[in-house]
Amino acid sequence: LIFSFFSLTSRLQQNTQGSRQGGDFFSGIVTLVTGAATVAYGISTALYNVDAGHRAVLFNKFTGVENTVIEEGTHLRIPMIEEPFIFDIRTKPQTIRSPTGTRDLQTVDITLRVLFRPIASHLPTILTTLGQDYDERVLPSIVNETLKSVVAQFNASELITQREQVSRMIGQILTNRASDFHIILEDVSITHLTFGKEYNNAVEAKQVAQQEAERAKFLVKQALQDKKSTII
Repeated sequence: LIFSFFSLTSRLQQNTQGSRQGGDFFSGIVTLVTGAATVAYGISTALYNVDAGHRAVLFNKFTGVENTVIEEGTHLRIPMIEEPFIFDIRTKPQTIRSPTGTRDLQTVDITLRVLFRPIASHLPTILTTLGQDYDERVLPSIVNETLKSVVAQFNASELITQREQVSRMIGQILTNRASDFHIILEDVSITHLTFGKEYNNAVEAKQVAQQEAERAKFLVKQALQDKKSTII
């Protein structure tokens, strides 16, 4: 808009260079338009929008982070002094992967999906202590810590047969830990569970041994039948 005003006034001045009276007239127009453009620019920099599902926290260069959480809508600020920080308070997913050891010293690779959102009333504290990327700072560390402490209580086979219980324990501990950082966890679930190569080899060897045992039982039964038929 400002560039359009300047372009228009420049053309008007070029068209009236031959007339001093016309130059004075259009000089007044230039001043008026420039003032209007300056006012429009000042108003645009003094306004900011908070979209639906978001909240804002103002940072004042003289007083620091303000404790007021600003709701959705269009709001005023002091240009060059106040700066708004916009937070998304809608529920968001994050997937975190963590290799962990079981009670029987097997390595298991767990992928956990969490649905989280910040507590809106504590956004000033979150901005002051963690910043806008609070989720990247907090969630990976507490998820890794929780997974290692919970998974270490179970054997590798129990992680499969008691998967729901393991997921519930992880969710309870994570919810308590996240609340310390003013984060709400609405859902925690295990999406992927992969064991190490040694465990997979051991499972395959066990299956082969079971098959061999079944085959041996069959051979014994066959030999007994052959013995009976021979006696008969």
